[in-house]
Amino acid sequence: MRYTIVDDILEWQDCAIYAVGPDEPVYSALQLMAEKNIGAVLVMEGERLLGILSERDYTRRVILQDRDAQRTLVGEIMTSQVVTVEPQCTLQECMKIMTYGGFRHLPVMIGDEVVGLISIREVARALIP
Repeated sequence: MRYTIVDDILEWQDCAIYAVGPDEPVYSALQLMAEKNIGAVLVMEGERLLGILSERDYTRRVILQDRDAQRTLVGEIMTSQVVTVEPQCTLQECMKIMTYGGFRHLPVMIGDEVVGLISIREVARALIP
């Protein structure tokens, strides 16, 4: 099978959406990422996407600023300007967005509903024959 759009990835990957709230300690988000072996979690309030928290956010905004992950809240360090894509977006466009945007994860949305999260690794794997 040839993968060409985001929806193709959503069909073959684990579509579980891992999220934390903005008022949770960063440490809790890190525990979830470690448990699920993922590099980012969505930050949501109910069904509403507020941001994304990645290992890179943690490194730059907690470790390098000598903050305490148990006392720092997710909402304080998350990336709130989140770029999203729709399921019909091409994988080439996703690769371009992530490469030029300097990030590794893209939430997938239909309207205001989050339906998945894809990583640059999954996009690259789908594009390589």
